[in-house]
Amino acid sequence: MSEDARFEDAAQHRPLRLVARDSADLEVISALVQDAVIAAGDMAWQRGKRQFALLINRFRWEDQEAAARGNRPFERVRSILLVRDVMGVASQGFDRKDADLVLSMLSLAFHPGEDGTGRVEITLAGDGGIALEVEALDTTLYDVTRPYRAPSGKAPSHPD
Repeated sequence: MSEDARFEDAAQHRPLRLVARDSADLEVISALVQDAVIAAGDMAWQRGKRQFALLINRFRWEDQEAAARGNRPFERVRSILLVRDVMGVASQGFDRKDADLVLSMLSLAFHPGEDGTGRVEITLAGDGGIALEVEALDTTLYDVTRPYRAPSGKAPSHPD
């Protein structure tokens, strides 16, 4: 039997490992990857394995309140965002061949099609985006490093 997640767990720097198999699950992952920073060279579509992977530097939103109270600095962590059952990939608004290009992720969304198929859309700052045609929604987010101090020293903000 698995144990429910607890707020105290975030303060213990345990790596996240989340799976999304429906739109509601993906909304949770989307909230956690908002403002993640990605180098264009850290994206890979493995056509033969039917998966698309991104190595991201995500802000630790789950730890933001503790950091804001002054318990510790704001943090980021390197994570893998992996989408499986990918049948096709399209992008717009950036040059995928520019490996040094730095992108900022705004959100993830799933648009269902027929019989479980659909499209995972990754919205990037600056009108960029990535669309993944999937046979079924199967997305995983997992941390691969220990958290580190956010280089900016502050939480991302979104002025109105």
